[in-house]
Amino acid sequence: MDYDLEFEAPLARLAEEIRIMQQEGGSLEHTTRLQEAKGKLEKRTREIYARLTPWQTVQVARHKDRPRAADYIQLICEDFLELHGDRTFGDDPAVLAGLATFNGQTVVFISQHKGQGAKQQLHNFGMPHPEGYRKAYRLMQMAGKFHFPIVCLIDTPGAFPGLEDEERGQSEAIASNLFLMSHLPVPIVAVVIGEGGSGGALGISVADRLLMQEHSVYTVAAPEAAASILWRDKSFAQAAANAMRINAQELMATQIIDGVIPEPLGGAHRDYDQAAMYLKTALQEQLNDLEQMAPSELLEKRYQKFRAIGKFARGAPARKTMAPVSRKVA
Repeated sequence: MDYDLEFEAPLARLAEEIRIMQQEGGSLEHTTRLQEAKGKLEKRTREIYARLTPWQTVQVARHKDRPRAADYIQLICEDFLELHGDRTFGDDPAVLAGLATFNGQTVVFISQHKGQGAKQQLHNFGMPHPEGYRKAYRLMQMAGKFHFPIVCLIDTPGAFPGLEDEERGQSEAIASNLFLMSHLPVPIVAVVIGEGGSGGALGISVADRLLMQEHSVYTVAAPEAAASILWRDKSFAQAAANAMRINAQELMATQIIDGVIPEPLGGAHRDYDQAAMYLKTALQEQLNDLEQMAPSELLEKRYQKFRAIGKFARGAPARKTMAPVSRKVA
């Protein structure tokens, strides 16, 4: 797999050297140099990915080859029965949901699915319509009725902002999900597997445990949208990403999320099987823990979890001025 992100240029050069060496002869000296080059590539990859900036993390989270929800469901579940439609308007391919056998028990999976390659347009690039959120609502109601745990896989730049979506009640559909998830007496685990953008992500992330993969992002608005709001210019997306504290490590430090799931070296797109194994292990641990709680305890802890978000200190307000922003983003 190519190293095609801008910050991966040093890795691309090393990978090309290794490719050329692999086409050469097979002497003992050549084999030794090849192994040294592979070791150097691994070391350099580890160094670069250990200090990614928020904007670089956004690029990894959006990588065209990153595993999607359907990939993970196929890899971690024994079987999966997809369910369709919201029983009101229609079906939404951006929301992949259904019943699965996971770790020997029935679990309701609700996920945002971007699709790969040409199929991204079919799935609306992972941006759900109102009927997608209403499909999720219907399945969550079913999970509550039959006492099935819920797993949500989040991967969306945001809910689709089209005029027809607003006419069909986009904001109401998301708000209804928030209300329902806060009251469901079953374990809910949500994982950000790529992008977790705006209210579109929040619509399926009111969970007992909210986890993020190591190189995913979770944010109140996409960096481009935030730049348009703050500076009226999308070209400041990098500055917005660096200011918003959107990567997993920073969100863990601020207690917005409950855990970080490791990824294979160089990102989940480098090794689907290993990424799925890390995800499956984390889900098993969280579900096993949550299933020990009575429904009343589960609901109380969920309530307290969201009440605790957004701590602040009282004191005299400080006068602040916004520094001018250079047109050039480093």
